Amino acid sequence: QVELVESGGGLVQAGGSLRLSCVASGTIDNINTMGWYRQAPGKQRELVADITSARNTNYADSVKGRFTISRDNAKGTMYLQMNNLKPEAPAVYFCRADQAWAPYAYWGQGTQVTVSS
Repeated sequence: QVELVESGGGLVQAGGSLRLSCVASGTIDNINTMGWYRQAPGKQRELVADITSARNTNYADSVKGRFTISRDNAKGTMYLQMNNLKPEAPAVYFCRADQAWAPYAYWGQGTQVTVSS
C-alpha cells in the first residue's frame, strides 16, 4: 500500500511560480511511473506531466517549457516546478503513482492551485 500526500499549492498571480511536492509513504518499492494530474471544476482530470523511474518525462502540450517534473526515487518524492503560471480556472493537482505489482494506481488527495490575473 502506498500513500501519497501533496503540498505546495496556493494562490499565485499570473506569471508567478509554485513548486508542488508529492511524498510517497508505505511500501514504495518498485514505483514505476509517477505523475501530476489536474482537475478543474466540471472538467475531467487531465495529465499535466509524468516521470518514469528512469526519469523519462512527458508533458502536456499546454505546460511544455513552463513546468518541470522531477523525482527522488530513494526518498519517494516527486516535484512539479511550475513557472510562468497562466490565469486559468482553479484546479486541484493530484499526484499519482503506479507500482509494479499493484492492480490499480495510487492517488493523493490533491492540492489546490489558483492563478489570478
